[in-house]
Amino acid sequence: MKRRVVVLPDANAVAQTAAARLLTAIADALTVEERAHIVITGGTVGTATLAAAAESPLRESIDWTSVHIWWGDERFVAAGDPDRNEGQAQAAFLGHVPIPEENIHRMGDSDSFASVEAAAAAYHAEIAEHGNPQWDVLLLGLGPDGHVASLFPQHHGFTQAAATVLAIHDSPKPPPTRVSLGLGAINRARQVWVVAAGEGKAEAVRDCLAGNESYPGAVVFGTEQTLWLIDSAAAARA
Repeated sequence: MKRRVVVLPDANAVAQTAAARLLTAIADALTVEERAHIVITGGTVGTATLAAAAESPLRESIDWTSVHIWWGDERFVAAGDPDRNEGQAQAAFLGHVPIPEENIHRMGDSDSFASVEAAAAAYHAEIAEHGNPQWDVLLLGLGPDGHVASLFPQHHGFTQAAATVLAIHDSPKPPPTRVSLGLGAINRARQVWVVAAGEGKAEAVRDCLAGNESYPGAVVFGTEQTLWLIDSAAAARA
């Protein structure tokens, strides 16, 4: 499957471009659908993208009561822990747009669930309760090891990745316990976007774009579009 690769000058340009595209995609989706379902990510560039979206005047054109927000992965730690992606998203974006709380689908924390398996099962059920939506845009960061969401190379989560939602133990990147969408959920999105910046991502970008399927980033695709937004440093070896 084909990817569209856009190379931008730096990390800020990646975030600004991704934010403008994301808001436009949401507005476009709502012209043909009653609801838009968007999957967001954490990480440096992912969070910067959300912050840029919160500051964009394009946000005023969107009916936020019709937008649903989901996560690609989450750290299974206590509520309010700074490691949680949802807290970063709340500060950067969700607290700045008039989106109803019931439209924000947070993955479970360790205060609310006795195990990460229970949290993963609850998220699977929540997705099902909303009709197993085909995500309009699913946003992913890329790790220097080629991971996306909490799917890591040569790790049990990646080998089971056809599942919709996974309980992740012993993540190579701390914290070790996480909830993640699997490829079965990621690859049903209409549009999958990967954002990456920095020299430290250059080898992973090269190997993923070359189609090395030992890297999770190489096997994520949207049904309508797969878009990589990367800066010149991340693209240096591609």
